Amino acid sequence: MSAAVEAKPQPQLQLQRWHVTEPYLHLGCGLGEGPYYEEQTHSLRFVDIKKKRVHAVDLAKVPSPNPSPSVDPSSAPAGVDTIQLDVPVTVTADIEGVDPRERILIGAKYGLAVLDRRAGTYEYVARFGADSDGDNERLRSNDGAVDPHGRFWLGTMSDFGYDLQPEGSVFLFDGTRTARSMRHPVTIPNSVGWSPDGKTLFFTHSTERTIHAYDYDQSSGEVSRERAFYLHDGPGEPDGFRVDVEGNLWQAVYGESRVLKISPEGKLVGEIRLPTKNITCTQFVGTELFITTAGMQEGEGTPEEVELSGALFRVDVGVKGVDPFLFKLSKAVDPES
Repeated sequence: MSAAVEAKPQPQLQLQRWHVTEPYLHLGCGLGEGPYYEEQTHSLRFVDIKKKRVHAVDLAKVPSPNPSPSVDPSSAPAGVDTIQLDVPVTVTADIEGVDPRERILIGAKYGLAVLDRRAGTYEYVARFGADSDGDNERLRSNDGAVDPHGRFWLGTMSDFGYDLQPEGSVFLFDGTRTARSMRHPVTIPNSVGWSPDGKTLFFTHSTERTIHAYDYDQSSGEVSRERAFYLHDGPGEPDGFRVDVEGNLWQAVYGESRVLKISPEGKLVGEIRLPTKNITCTQFVGTELFITTAGMQEGEGTPEEVELSGALFRVDVGVKGVDPFLFKLSKAVDPES
């Protein structure tokens, strides 16, 4: 008879952990989102969707930390510039061949627009509807990103003031005035990103608590073979993410006071704990991860969670992020052409 073999317990995976206790900057955002590193000026852009603002922080001028609340942008510290718009603005990106100090791309209420930063005005270059008569008042843009082919992926969802429904879509803008629907229906579409080798597209559908993965064809830009990359188990919902150069996703979780580090195999390998609940998105600047959050009302959390809600946080995680791609805007729709 063969000798019995005793099963040995498998070692538990030890998570990497970071703990952030105070904000880098507190502008009292209603819904801070869409952080983007503007390398040319060493500044961080991010938006406040609810308050319809685009903030830009000169990282060389704003001390760290700077935790004093500054709900009024006019009283923000030197090095912080704010543009007030008349519609929700949800995400930004740089445009190929355009100085970002002059113009940038934004996701706005009805589609994709170019923002003139000096004038504080914007002009749509492509809409979700076929034309101006096709605008759907119930919808607004949400998160998105530029792909390796210079096109913009942008999701839509129910706007503030309307009941949340699975009525949104994920659109692909190719630099012309047309928009191609890539996924419908969706309820809260969030970040889109790519693996370092450009072969995999990731997409977070918050209400499904799922990060989906797709094969991304590097020659044509087509996507195929949808599968669940990561299923979130917890009370919160995965929101925005960024990918690092090692292929890990740094996924914000709305409602759980944390950012997750998810390996290229879809396994939870680390977490960042924060002192407020509604964590919305992340962005690399070197090896530092900047983290946006959303505001909370009294009674929605502890006094500290409420006080620090809507702030911007930063933490060094020891790895760099994948550089963003530039949007290729057709001269036929360029507002300046």
